[in-house]
Amino acid sequence: MKTDRIGTRRKSTAQRYSASVRQYLAASLATNTRRGYQADVAHFVAWGGRIPATPRRVAAYLAYHAPLLASSTLSRRLVAIAWAHTARGFASPTHSPLVKATLQGVRRTCGRTVRQVAALQKAQVLRMVHGLHGMRGLRDRALLLVGFAGALRRSELVALDVADIQFSDEGMVLRIRRSKTDQVAHGREVAIPRVRGRHCPCRCLSAWLAAAGIEDGPVFRPINRYEQVLPQRLSAQSVALVIKRLAAQAGLDPAVVSGHSLRAGFVTNAVQRGASAASICAQTGHRSDEMMQRYVRAGRQFRDNANLKIW
Repeated sequence: MKTDRIGTRRKSTAQRYSASVRQYLAASLATNTRRGYQADVAHFVAWGGRIPATPRRVAAYLAYHAPLLASSTLSRRLVAIAWAHTARGFASPTHSPLVKATLQGVRRTCGRTVRQVAALQKAQVLRMVHGLHGMRGLRDRALLLVGFAGALRRSELVALDVADIQFSDEGMVLRIRRSKTDQVAHGREVAIPRVRGRHCPCRCLSAWLAAAGIEDGPVFRPINRYEQVLPQRLSAQSVALVIKRLAAQAGLDPAVVSGHSLRAGFVTNAVQRGASAASICAQTGHRSDEMMQRYVRAGRQFRDNANLKIW
């Protein structure tokens, strides 16, 4: 009877959420984040969990999957399970000492190295866009060069509209309306100066827009087999596929590159060329010094290596 009373109280709490509250709860997450959470919760439920769940059940889920999944994946699953409880008006079991201790034990026992994608060097990016032709070539050249020079995430690239771009004699300014670390859409501006040569990002983007006849709406769009530009927006996943395809054509290993390789490559190249941390952060929008320092260490691991003082 006691369990039934608790279950009834939990159910009535969830029922007190009005339709408008549920609407804004859903809007608090980016679409891709919400889809990811839903997939993670579905995995938990398919295993035998349910919402609401007890701390013991969640701990059992962690223990079962510890040998199978990376601890970072399990941590993400816990965030999704917590979100599923909060969204329904339930207290989250993920905050319990039992679940926290179990996850800590998983990390100590089954820790795995976090996979990091390769940072593309400028020379590699230029190799990837060399020799591209046709409408698809124009789009892909602009996509890679703007993504690299702007240090953009793939979601930021595909979200660009023509109205978000301001061209000038000095270059162009991109208005990033929303990003992974700016879910409330304060927005930020990214400047890309004009540079000499045929690989100027500003020149290549202008050439793509002119050839495709794009005057408003999405900047980067799908192209069908007949080289016709479609009206809808290119998906974020498509950016990763384009990068992998061009990497393979350029003789690079497509398995180690992803949509993030352009952004990581910009930071690594900028650090190696001596750019200040402030100027890099102005381009990337980084607010965490810890995250920036990870890129700085990667960019300087050979140039600042103590071995250079010995040999």
